[in-house]
Amino acid sequence: MFVVAGLGNPGIFYRRTRHNAGFQALDVLADYLNIKVAKRGFSGEYGEGNYNGERVVLVKPTTYMNLSGDCIQAVLHFYKCPAENLIVLYDDIELPVGTLRIRDKGSAGTHNGMRSIIGTLGSENFPRVRIGVGSHNGGDLKKHVLGKPSKEEQTELATAFHDAADAVRLILEGKLPQAQAEYNKRHIGGTKAE
Repeated sequence: MFVVAGLGNPGIFYRRTRHNAGFQALDVLADYLNIKVAKRGFSGEYGEGNYNGERVVLVKPTTYMNLSGDCIQAVLHFYKCPAENLIVLYDDIELPVGTLRIRDKGSAGTHNGMRSIIGTLGSENFPRVRIGVGSHNGGDLKKHVLGKPSKEEQTELATAFHDAADAVRLILEGKLPQAQAEYNKRHIGGTKAE
């Protein structure tokens, strides 16, 4: 079985912000897999279904970003799912808008949600799909990630959310290297994600 988590902040105020890219990509994945993320529990919203013969649980922590690990740990514990079978979708300010970076493991970098998950689980060994939301260019980081993308950025991000969902489907099929080969090198708007 697999648990796929999209990171973001709950509530209308944060709905379309850059920091909620993980929530938005998970919504696309939920549509693809025909899984309703409507149950409440584990300090989050979740839904379960099957894909490619595997049980899949989709989850959105509603703890606010900095405490995402509390929700994820509770879900993994309840479903007896190993950390290696967790896949996390989240925003990344180090990547150009709309680009993806897929890794099989790694550090949290500057992302507080990932820092919470890694700290709570005591492991970095799980796949993640980072969604580029662009740099704050030396401006206010909080204002940038909690701000709403421009119309042009929204178009690029909409494509990225679909690509991220496709990448997760490949990972669920045991094809993580193929997901990396297909999406880590994608050119968007003249930039290249490596």
